[in-house]
Amino acid sequence: MQYFDVIIVFVVIAFILVSLYKEIMGAAFTFFVAVMILGIFKILTPTEILAGFANEQIAVIIMLLLLGDAIRQTSVIEIFFSRIFPVSSTYRSFLGRMMLWVGGFSAFLNNTPLVAVMMPYVHQWSKRNGVSSSKLLIPLSYAAILGGCVTLIGTSTNLIVGGMVNDQDIIPDMQPLEMFDFFWVGFPMLVIGFLYLYFFSYRLLPDRSTAIDDFQESERKYLVEAEVRRNSKLIGKTLKEADLNGKYGLLLVEIIRGKQTLQILKDSFVLREGDLLRFAGDNTNVASLLSENSDLTVPSVGMMSKLKRSQIVEIVISHNSSLITKQIKEIYFRGRYDSALLAIHRNGERIRGAIEEVKLKAGDVLLLLAGESFTSHIQNQIDFYVISRVKELRKPERYKIWVLFGGTLLAIFLSAIKLVPLFLGLLIVLALINLLRVVSAKDLPKSIDYNLGVIIALSLALGTAMMKTGVADMIANFVISIFLPLGRISLLVGIYLITSVLAAYITNKASVAILFPISITAAKNLGLDPMPFVLVVSFAAAANFLTPIGYQTNLMVYGPGGYNFKDFFKIGFPLTVIYMVVTVAVLSYIYF
Repeated sequence: MQYFDVIIVFVVIAFILVSLYKEIMGAAFTFFVAVMILGIFKILTPTEILAGFANEQIAVIIMLLLLGDAIRQTSVIEIFFSRIFPVSSTYRSFLGRMMLWVGGFSAFLNNTPLVAVMMPYVHQWSKRNGVSSSKLLIPLSYAAILGGCVTLIGTSTNLIVGGMVNDQDIIPDMQPLEMFDFFWVGFPMLVIGFLYLYFFSYRLLPDRSTAIDDFQESERKYLVEAEVRRNSKLIGKTLKEADLNGKYGLLLVEIIRGKQTLQILKDSFVLREGDLLRFAGDNTNVASLLSENSDLTVPSVGMMSKLKRSQIVEIVISHNSSLITKQIKEIYFRGRYDSALLAIHRNGERIRGAIEEVKLKAGDVLLLLAGESFTSHIQNQIDFYVISRVKELRKPERYKIWVLFGGTLLAIFLSAIKLVPLFLGLLIVLALINLLRVVSAKDLPKSIDYNLGVIIALSLALGTAMMKTGVADMIANFVISIFLPLGRISLLVGIYLITSVLAAYITNKASVAILFPISITAAKNLGLDPMPFVLVVSFAAAANFLTPIGYQTNLMVYGPGGYNFKDFFKIGFPLTVIYMVVTVAVLSYIYF
């Protein structure tokens, strides 16, 4: 019966590898079927299958994802990034600043929302400076990966390994992984990876038009008016010094000063307070005028700019609208629709005169700043239709930022110095942000990645089956027989290579599920410290640069960057080799 169980486990492992590589079914369902088979053949008991769902590290991962999404909802990171990146002017300065901040944040926050928040800034900067975004998106993803490998909580892969260490009973007295057990490899590689990407990414990455670049070229152009506000930094600057196109990504069409309309503008033209600037640009760049660090104001917005929560929407005037032939100033958007007009587009037609005096036509597309009651105000009306919701704007109160951001960092710090368990600290922060209504309690659960939780819990069950049937022991001895004759270091290299290849083509969570029990069993059979064998699996799975499918942030930039598999391999293979060499060297020095 024991041999039959071994065969079943090998078949299940083969099924997981083939299913994930061929994308026969989703990762979560693949693990579900695999563990179900192990349960049907009584290799795993129901208790063993469900044990993973009670693992503390899974709860920690879910809570970190919830807090990461809460930080994204409050726009804290977005506000921070908006203050940092517009001032960068050269490719290298932008690249360096981007990797520095994203890598630093990724060590303590979930890297997926960080990449999602940063991607619009990459596209905007690329468009303004004539650099293809394909030169920046892979470094963005790699910076997030490099930063995530510095701490236990930096990436879900490290936390999964931490959970497996707590659950395993092969080495009963093994100490759990601590916050900075990953630091001695992760931090040097963060620095080395930064230098590698800083000096070589421009040469190794393609220079091609991306899908987003092509879309933005064909996007509708809006006409928007903005005023040089009081105490603006633009006052007294020439147009060349102000670099309005570079800062906002908008084309300056004309300037209205008093009763004069100036259309022929020289670089030496000096801006004054109260100058009304008329720009043409797409919806996202128009939205940049509303940022807190903007030196311009949109007069039509008025006090709506002070709203704690608003959104920018695109609407189109219907053919039977009562607004047709009316001047914009006659409509009173604020009282009628809880909104304010930002910009107007008329199918490529040049709009002359002040925007407030424009008479609307059927088919006009308007960009509105909408308040919270906008949706209820437009119900059952046929004057216009909402085309899209461009962007949500939030202006959180400072105490909410301190509670959320400061509380999360405090919980991590207290865990690092072993005063308060991370699970308890994060639980308290979540309770506080709900009690203080920092974010909507109804919206927060929507950010839970249930598939991730299922994959992790069931991967723990797979590990249990491999250890219980002796499969882990068999594979471990086979790996030892191949690599150990060349020395202990070569054994770590072998485990790293196998884990890295599996992670690149079947996802890092699956590779950890299969290699962890093998690696720790190898350490036990050789009578060696298990820590380097545990960490080498974690680093090899998490530091995934070879393919776009190996890590979630790689997949996020794959399509928008217009990349193919060769692009990732070309820049990722040298970085993978460097990471392996540094990992094995540092772990060997510390533990052997």
